[in-house]
Amino acid sequence: MTHEFVEPLGMRVLIRKDESRHTTRGGIVLPDQAEIPTITGRVVEVSLQVERDADFPIEKYDKVLFHPKNSIPVDFEQDNLLYVVPIEDVVAVFRRDDQPRPRRRAKPGQEEGET
Repeated sequence: MTHEFVEPLGMRVLIRKDESRHTTRGGIVLPDQAEIPTITGRVVEVSLQVERDADFPIEKYDKVLFHPKNSIPVDFEQDNLLYVVPIEDVVAVFRRDDQPRPRRRAKPGQEEGET
């Protein structure tokens, strides 16, 4: 049985966008045409280039905030919530205090743990 998957190339990640909300946590109802400049989602896949770059501590399953302007929708699933996103459009990673911080990958010619 063959499974298809999407592998981002270059400095990109694949993100499954969170469901759109029409009401904010504070109870404000958003009109359908409201444009929210950044949206949240979960990282589904990380390109090898991003994975090897110590400047981007983003890993699979991280919850992120990203700007959708340069994102490319992927018509791969029925609900069509997948986007290939340039790494520079990922503006934040959500972390919790009880979550271990991701290990920084060493840059070429540098020992792990060195900064």
